Amino acid sequence: MPDSGPLADLWRHGPVSIADYMGAANGHYYATRDPLGAAGDFTTAPEISQMFGELVGIWCADLWDRAGRPAFRYVELGPGRGTLAADALRAMRRFGCNPVGIELVETSPSLRAAQLARIPDAAHHDSVESLPGDAALIVVANEFFDALPVRQLLATPEGWRERLVARDGARLVTLHSDAPVDSDVPPSLRSQPAGTVIETSPASIAAMHRCARSIAQAGGAMLAIDYGYRGPAAGDTLQAVSNHRYADPFERAGEVDLTAHVDFTALGDAARSGGLTVAGPVGQGLWLQRLGIDARLQALIATSPARAEELEGQRHRLVEAGEMGELFQVLTAHAAAWPTPTGFTA
Repeated sequence: MPDSGPLADLWRHGPVSIADYMGAANGHYYATRDPLGAAGDFTTAPEISQMFGELVGIWCADLWDRAGRPAFRYVELGPGRGTLAADALRAMRRFGCNPVGIELVETSPSLRAAQLARIPDAAHHDSVESLPGDAALIVVANEFFDALPVRQLLATPEGWRERLVARDGARLVTLHSDAPVDSDVPPSLRSQPAGTVIETSPASIAAMHRCARSIAQAGGAMLAIDYGYRGPAAGDTLQAVSNHRYADPFERAGEVDLTAHVDFTALGDAARSGGLTVAGPVGQGLWLQRLGIDARLQALIATSPARAEELEGQRHRLVEAGEMGELFQVLTAHAAAWPTPTGFTA
């Protein structure tokens, strides 16, 4: 109930933007639970299979080797339970690739505890602002940007307006502001019919730009993996997940996971403006195949033949177009003096 729930104070001064609502709701949600796994609300690629994290680790090791084996820090944004980092670091170390520091950007107390249980020598950060600049940075962001707040801009007969959330008794309802926001709409989309929604994510752009500036100064690269699209594009992609099922994003505020699809064109532009060279995005399935997921699958089956069907099912979920293979996209951005990371050219 909005009157008594965790976000009761949010509407004290009236309606709020979708971005403010999403930020407050996800802030409470992630601070109060471990949302991952069968007992949680959703499952990410690292939780599906060790192959995912291992291939990310191989990607890091290959990049580090071709860059001349410099000192670097492994950075992960929104690292969940630490599963991806643990698998990636294990794979990296098989090639002699040992970061001088492991930096995890995470604010959830419960997830920080889970991460330290897997990676005791990791250091935590509240934001990318506090990342060290004394060594190159290899930054991994898997399903990080989709949880950052989005603004929604609505086409009306009077012009473009910002979409808002308001409390109406026990319900939450959407409406729009009176102030014009036409200048915030990409020119190619301004002639859309009334009722059209477009989304922008200033928080995502700011985070990417800050990472890019740090990488441009210290060296290194960024890897962003998420579900999304090449913008600009119209569409309302705000969604909620609870207990592995879609839910109403305006019910049980702060108790369900809110996400929106990621505009990879905007992320790439932010990385370029921060001084990096961008490659991609490419589909997750193609990227994993280029990194050798099929060879890794066969090696695991050879070691554990009884798990063949299970392992093949994991590969199917990660790679195939009807699963995560095409909806999930992979983008990289690297410092000028560093080589182009693998997986982005045939």
